[in-house]
Amino acid sequence: MQSGSTLQRPRSLAGDLALLAALRSGDDATFAEIVDAHSAGMLRLANALVPSRAVAEEVVQETWLAVLRGIDRFEGRSSLKTWIYRIVINISNTQGARERRCAPMSALSDHRTSGPVLDADRFSSTGRHGSPGRWALAPAPWPEQVLIAGETRAVVADAIQELSRVQRAVISLRDVEGWSAEETCQALGLTEGNQRVLLHRARSHVRTALETYLGGVEAVAA
Repeated sequence: MQSGSTLQRPRSLAGDLALLAALRSGDDATFAEIVDAHSAGMLRLANALVPSRAVAEEVVQETWLAVLRGIDRFEGRSSLKTWIYRIVINISNTQGARERRCAPMSALSDHRTSGPVLDADRFSSTGRHGSPGRWALAPAPWPEQVLIAGETRAVVADAIQELSRVQRAVISLRDVEGWSAEETCQALGLTEGNQRVLLHRARSHVRTALETYLGGVEAVAA
C-alpha cells in the first residue's frame, strides 16, 4: 500500500494523540486519510478470517462505523492502528459465528498448530559429523520472477486459506501487512511464544505448498 503510507507505520504516542484530537473534533479530512491508509489492509485481514470477500467488505464497513462510534472511548493503551485492526478481528469473529463457519480466535488448540512442521525425512539422522538435524533435502532457491508470478501468488493465497484462522491472521499481519511481532501479539491477544510458533507453522505450510508447486526440493550432496 502506497497511499497514506505515513499512517501505516508504527506511530508515536504524540502522533496518535494528534490524530485522535482531529478525529474527535470531526475532522473529515483526517478521517478520510486514515480510511485510505488502512482500508486495503483491513480488507485483506478480514478476507482471511471470514468465508467470502463480500462478508469481508461488510466487516470493514462495520469497523469504520465502530471507530466513529467508539473514538471518544479510545484510551490509547495501544496504537490507533492496533485498536482499529482489533475491531476488524472482533467483528470478523462475530460475522464468522453468524456464518457458522469460524471458531473463536482464542481457540488456539486447532490441530493444525501442532505436530511436526516439516516431514522428518527432510532431515538427516546423523549428519556429516555425527550431528543430527541437518538438511537431507534442502529447500531450493527460487528465482524472484517465479515467486512474483500470478500463478505462484495464487498458490500462496490458497495455502494461507488452508491454515487455521489464527494462523491466517498471524501470517497476514506479519508477512502481508509487515507488522512487528509486538503489534501482532497486541492485536490478536497472543503471547510472544504463541505468535512465534503460529507464524513458523504458517510459513512452513506455505513453503511446503510452494515446493510442491515449483518442484523446489533438491538432494544435498553427500
